Parts: sequence; C-alpha cells; structure tokens
Amino acid sequence: MSSMATAPATSTSLTAPPSRPVGLFWRDRGALVAGAMLVLVAAAAWVFVVQQAAAMGRMEMATPGGTGAVSLTDLSLFLAAWGVMMAAMMLPSALPMIALYQLVSRGEPGGRVLPTVLFAASYLLIWLLVGLPVYVASAVVGALAPPPAEASWLPYGVAAVLVAAGVYQFSAFKRVCLKQCQSPLSFIMARWHSGYRATLRLGLAHAAYCVGCCWGLMAILVAAGAMSLPWVLGIAAIVFAEKLLPRGDWTARGVGALLLVLGIAVAVRPDLAVAMRGQPLSNDIHMSMMGASPAQQ
Repeated sequence: MSSMATAPATSTSLTAPPSRPVGLFWRDRGALVAGAMLVLVAAAAWVFVVQQAAAMGRMEMATPGGTGAVSLTDLSLFLAAWGVMMAAMMLPSALPMIALYQLVSRGEPGGRVLPTVLFAASYLLIWLLVGLPVYVASAVVGALAPPPAEASWLPYGVAAVLVAAGVYQFSAFKRVCLKQCQSPLSFIMARWHSGYRATLRLGLAHAAYCVGCCWGLMAILVAAGAMSLPWVLGIAAIVFAEKLLPRGDWTARGVGALLLVLGIAVAVRPDLAVAMRGQPLSNDIHMSMMGASPAQQ
C-alpha cells in the first residue's frame, strides 16, 4: 500500500514546479544572484545606449537607409546594436520571471532544467529576432521611397503606426499577453515540465508573449521615435509600468488613448512627425514636409 501511495508523487514532480513559497525569493541566494546579474547586464546595456545617443543623437544602427541596399555586415551590426538596446529596455521588466525561474528550477529533482543564463538568453534571442523584420522593412522602405520622396508619405506612415499601436493597446490579444507578463509565477506553474527542452520552450513561450505585449510600442520606437534616446527611455518606462506596477492594464489603456491622439495630430499636422523623430531627415526633406522647396529657404 505504501509503494502505491508514493508512486503518484514521483510522477507529479516531473510536470509541476517544486512547491516553494514565494516569500523565499528574498532569502534564496541563487535567485538574488540571478537578479543582481540581470540588473548589471541591463545597466551595462543602458550605458552603451546612452553613450551611443550622446555621440550620435540616437541609437546608431546600420540600417539600409535611403539606398535600400542590404549587406550581411550591416545586418550583423544592426542586430548587435538592436540586441543591446533590447537588453536595456526589456531585461528590467523580465527580471521577476527570470529570478523566479532560478528559484523554482533549483528545487527540480535531478536538475534536468535549462541553466538560468540560457533561460535568459532564450528571452533575448526572441527579441533579437524581432530586429530582422525591422531591418527588412527599412530596406524595403529605402528601396521604394528613397529620400526625398519619402517626405510626402512619411508623416502619414508615422500617423498610421501611432493609430495602429493605440488601437492594439485596447485589444483582447494585448490583454492576454500583458496578463501573462504580469503573472510570472502563474505562468511557470501552468506550464512547468521537467527537461531541458521543456524549460527552453517555457522561456521561448514567455518571450513570445512579451513580444505580443510590446510589439506595437517597438513599432512606435522605430517609426515615430527613430530610436532616439528620449523615445527609448519613454518606451522602456511604459513597458516597465505596464508589466510590474499596479494597474498595468489601466496604464496600457491610457497609453493607447495618448497614441490615438498623437496619431490624429500627426495626420493633421504632418510637420509634427519631424519634431517627434528628432529631425533625423535632411533639411531638404524637412522643407518639403513644410510645403517649401530647398531653393525657397
């Protein structure tokens, strides 16, 4: 009888996370070390971002630009800079999930789980891959509408991105993704399985929900903010507030309303697009958007 009673317990331990009180988080050295390392990595990434912005006025990335020409060298440089920027912006809000994973995985019998550093790397890998469509989109735009031809549609493109992102902030899919990001312990408990592949899938799944939650904000960062430092800081603060602060859902809706207003304002006043992007365009394009030719200066 005793052997029959203990058999289910052995089976359950492979499909459910170890039962450890959340209060132990602050007393678990491994979780604290993991959290401290994440803070240091994020801080180093922010130093890089700020130094780049101070030197160049924005995050300098090797995009195809107005030529639309694509090269593996530029793509590699772009992804490297994009990865550092994503580490700075996204790791702070991912800290609870990664630290809780460290806490829970330490109690897994046999230790058949992905190391925490690889779990965090899988999260950043997904955000690194998000940079690929950003780079491709830049190449397509540069090829189809090189400067100064882009001046005629750029403000309306920015307005469309702002409105689309604002609408998305109110969508059911946004709420689902945000809920998963706000409840890392519930996410782990609902999806925990032993094994290296299972824990890798856990990290990738959480990162995918994070992308689903934040892709609209990242589109704004690229299209409207041109990856300038104020926009990087602002979007990072919004992501942090939505995921970690109380009433993050209300924050998301408030941001959505603001984006809708901004989008309409840019559509009515196209010159606002230049001000929002920090005037990354040439003076000729700026004058064209203002309704004057360079010769009229």
